Amino acid sequence: MTVKVFGSPASTEVARVLTCLFEKDVEFQLIRVDSFRGPKRMPQYLKLQPHGEALTFEDGNVTLVESRKILRHIADKYKEQGHSKDLFGPGALERASIEQWLQTEAHSFDIPSADMAYSLAYLPPDMPLDGRGGGLPAAGMHPSHRQKMEEMLQLFEKSRKDLGKLLDIYEQRLGEEEFLAGSKFTLADLSHLPNADRLAADPRSARLIESRRNVSRWWYTISGRDSWKRVKELQRPPSAEAPF
Repeated sequence: MTVKVFGSPASTEVARVLTCLFEKDVEFQLIRVDSFRGPKRMPQYLKLQPHGEALTFEDGNVTLVESRKILRHIADKYKEQGHSKDLFGPGALERASIEQWLQTEAHSFDIPSADMAYSLAYLPPDMPLDGRGGGLPAAGMHPSHRQKMEEMLQLFEKSRKDLGKLLDIYEQRLGEEEFLAGSKFTLADLSHLPNADRLAADPRSARLIESRRNVSRWWYTISGRDSWKRVKELQRPPSAEAPF
């Protein structure tokens, strides 16, 4: 076995890569670096990632640390493997469309979706977030905590606005095609899975997907793929994991 993935399946970067490996039926070894913190962290990993970033990918003599570059590598090198032989497109025209949506995900979807998930982790689950008032209680909150909550509310509102505009574009596109880059599931769709899953998992953000018929249909389709289900299994606590 030459393929190794260092990182935690809970990381969005790692989850993208694992999904792609499952799609292409590539045998790999997952080394859970989150189990090796501080002085216990593996020396061989620190040589690859001296700053301890979330992901390192090894394939023979190739070492990569950015998830979308890794997706392209896997889709190219293992093109003829798995059920999804056209993850990166069969030709230049298709690949150009996939690249366009990969760039859209990286520059326009990734940050606001991550920001929204981050803000929701801080905000009380029963706090009204419909934009019609409510907000923070008038008293009984430490000033530093109130300031943090206000920052998180602002972050939530900004990310909701940015995502709403983007998903309106997706809604129109997905009314024309089954998937973002055309009629087949590709890296363009796959790269959205980890952060879109976080949005769909919280009722406070799920409406961004559910309120758009075509986006909702698309999400239901891509999140139901066996590759993503297997990644979700790996994200469970070790005692509940399924073998792969």
